[in-house]
Amino acid sequence: MLSRARAWRLPYGGLEPSKTCFFRGPVAPSSSGRSSAEPRPVPLSYKLLDGEAARPALVFLHGLFGCKTNFNSIAKALAQQTGRRVLTVDARNHGDSPHSPDMSYEVMSQDLQDLLPRLGLVPCVLIGHSMGGKTAMLLALQRPELVERLVAVDISPVETTPSLDFPAYMAAMKAIDIPDEVSRSCARKLADKQLSSLIQDPAVRQFLLTNLVEADGRFVWRVNLDALAQHVDKILAFPPRQEFYPGPTLFLLGGNSEFVQ
Repeated sequence: MLSRARAWRLPYGGLEPSKTCFFRGPVAPSSSGRSSAEPRPVPLSYKLLDGEAARPALVFLHGLFGCKTNFNSIAKALAQQTGRRVLTVDARNHGDSPHSPDMSYEVMSQDLQDLLPRLGLVPCVLIGHSMGGKTAMLLALQRPELVERLVAVDISPVETTPSLDFPAYMAAMKAIDIPDEVSRSCARKLADKQLSSLIQDPAVRQFLLTNLVEADGRFVWRVNLDALAQHVDKILAFPPRQEFYPGPTLFLLGGNSEFVQ
């Protein structure tokens, strides 16, 4: 579920105050309390590499705590090697996309159902890693006509029971204390030291720290930790569905995966 800091690599010739606060980007209204209403999509931040409109575009969805730049290298390589359009997207409450109190696979799927047709990218090849893989699978079940084929990376459509303690990670991130007006390198060192008491893996810490950004002389988390912490159970689960996706589907599993048994 956690996006790892390690880059994807392409095989030859083929498919790489005194404390912080939360990033105060655009905030979408909540759909809570509207029992019969559809989820409200938010305007997702994305990067689209141009290519042949006649061929299905490749759409990449990142995992928890990730962002669209996780796929920069592989997106550029695929655009060059295949000539296709390649889209990378920030999920709501991640990257440069708006913050929202709503956080579920249903609303993340709805965000894409709004975005992809507007960009003229349907049907597309939908490639989702971890949390993004669950979003991709739900979208394929709900709207199979939008998905030409599906790739789920290191995730399956069942409840995830990793050894990683995501609520503790989020609590540790919220507790980070960094003085104002320090340099970026100093801020990262201070944050890394404070996180190290709970998170022993330096690669995981460095990945989480990609979400530490400067705004108005202070360092803030651009992920919406409040919403993620409130809905972490939904993120680890998968919505029960009765639909069937008939298109070609590929599951890619990590050899040392903690998320697929």
